[in-house]
Amino acid sequence: MTHAKHWLTTLVAGSLLFSGQAFAHAHVSSANPADGARIASPTSISLTFSEGLELPFSGLGLSRVDGNPVSLGDATLDNGGKTLNAPVSKTLEAGKYAVKWHVLSTDGHKTEGQYQFTVTP
Repeated sequence: MTHAKHWLTTLVAGSLLFSGQAFAHAHVSSANPADGARIASPTSISLTFSEGLELPFSGLGLSRVDGNPVSLGDATLDNGGKTLNAPVSKTLEAGKYAVKWHVLSTDGHKTEGQYQFTVTP
């Protein structure tokens, strides 16, 4: 019986330990422009994450949904390293755009994602 308690305690402790690591990944808390937004041409793309980021290993890209890339300025971090910003280099034409991002959080976990928004005339 004592042996079973030891294994059960180890199993529960291990589950809690690994579930904590799963929640440690950086997730997008907010985006500007937001996913699915219909807006005038933005002057920058800004993503705020749940964790601090490592800028040398993080970035974002913008393209039209047909795949043609749109030039962005150099990315920077704000908000204690949690907000990734990139200026949009020119006024965007009306149409649908895709933002693709990849980040490395300060705890060493990589995440990536994408979303779309529409620029209205």
